[in-house]
Amino acid sequence: MKVRVQLFSHLRNLAGASQLDVELAEGATVADLLTELYQRFPVLRAHDKAILTGAGMEFVDRAHKLHAAEEIAVMPPVQGG
Repeated sequence: MKVRVQLFSHLRNLAGASQLDVELAEGATVADLLTELYQRFPVLRAHDKAILTGAGMEFVDRAHKLHAAEEIAVMPPVQGG
């Protein structure tokens, strides 16, 4: 199945792309997606502990099961002022 990944802030800069499509096996989770991203962009792995993920308008954890054509946001911690 294919999911669309949107990268934000410095993660986008490190990967050199703001969005990409990733092909994963049926039943894959956010953790599987991150593993694939780290294989493509090893520099992202250094930020693993701080990465947040979202599906739609909600934050999701790494156990979240992905669905075909789902859009997943991958971002650093949210800061505000």
